[in-house]
Amino acid sequence: MTERFRFIVIGRGMMGAAAARYLSKWTDGIALVGPGEPADYGRHEGVFASHYDEARITRTIDPDPVWARLANRSIERYGEIARESGVDFYSESGCLLVGPKRGEGPSYVANVLDAADKLGVSTETLSDLDLADRFGFFSFPKASEGVWEPRNAGHINPRRLVKAQALIAERQGTAIIPETVSSVRQEGDQVTVTTSEGNSYVAEKVLVAAGGFSINERLLGARLDLSVYARTVAFFEVDEATMDIWGRVPSLIWKWREGEDGIYLLPPVRYPDGRIYLKIGGDPDDLLLPTEPDIRAWFRSGGRESTRARLAEIMTRLMPELDLSRSSMAACVTSFTPTGYPAIAMTQASRIGILSGGCGAAAKSSDEIGRLGAELIFHGKIRDEVYSTDFRADYLLSRLSPA
Repeated sequence: MTERFRFIVIGRGMMGAAAARYLSKWTDGIALVGPGEPADYGRHEGVFASHYDEARITRTIDPDPVWARLANRSIERYGEIARESGVDFYSESGCLLVGPKRGEGPSYVANVLDAADKLGVSTETLSDLDLADRFGFFSFPKASEGVWEPRNAGHINPRRLVKAQALIAERQGTAIIPETVSSVRQEGDQVTVTTSEGNSYVAEKVLVAAGGFSINERLLGARLDLSVYARTVAFFEVDEATMDIWGRVPSLIWKWREGEDGIYLLPPVRYPDGRIYLKIGGDPDDLLLPTEPDIRAWFRSGGRESTRARLAEIMTRLMPELDLSRSSMAACVTSFTPTGYPAIAMTQASRIGILSGGCGAAAKSSDEIGRLGAELIFHGKIRDEVYSTDFRADYLLSRLSPA
């Protein structure tokens, strides 16, 4: 017999697991469907997720009020999630944001300080001398200026956050189904979810939270307007014996020239292989992945060597005293909507909703984004009216079948 649920969430990632936690807190009959992390990326033919990592920057400061609210509401609940799950995932190591010293023209540092002031976030402004004194392991160019956010900032472990959310959801009655969804179809007053494993599940409503894989038309009936870009991150191994020095490295965002994206850097943390790595990211260009098979192939590739080499060169300038001889890289993706905000909306198929589009800023904010997705599918719309955007979803093909 086909198993029936009230709500099915597709995608066992950061947003989907959070949505399942909230839904199972409000009602019963919840299922969270999605495979676990593959054992061998290079040979894996199925779907992937970008939360397969041990460190992501978290901070409260954001010039955009929507993203700032998403982040602040999520960070406020980190402690609650950790206590309820028994899983620690957050390290308050602080976040340092550095750019050229403020001048007459547009200024990254000025924008950060203005955002912090509007949000009431306590920060310190650091001069060249202050940066050298407080963060001597970095070698910033002359005429740099920094903003130091010591509280409610640092890094989260995305693997452990997803584990925490799923554990709570399961304890609240959510059925965890480790399968890969191949199609979603609304028929009358129910939605049928079919998996690659050959099983079918039926629900009153379905929320698709499949990250970049949400562009699969078989999940929504049309191509979601979502630009999925390939990203490469580089890792540098740090000796345990030198962690008394490198262990004090904070999360960092560095823009050495105005108008450039710059890089982000995570403190050294221990990875599943038992080794300690410092991570840096910041692709020099955008490599678009237009189809789902392209996304799968990208994850299997392990990343671009040219990007790893560029990040290694940046590290020789940024941290010249760090041993950079042991490096590696990994592939992930970022997904951008036309609005610059997550797509959290019902589709034309009135019982299917979409929750996707992290826009490169969603890891720290995933709990609140997931809550909004749960609110959408539970009530049929987002009831929280404090946000200045409607979190709409756009489509490239209008083939969705009306309910």
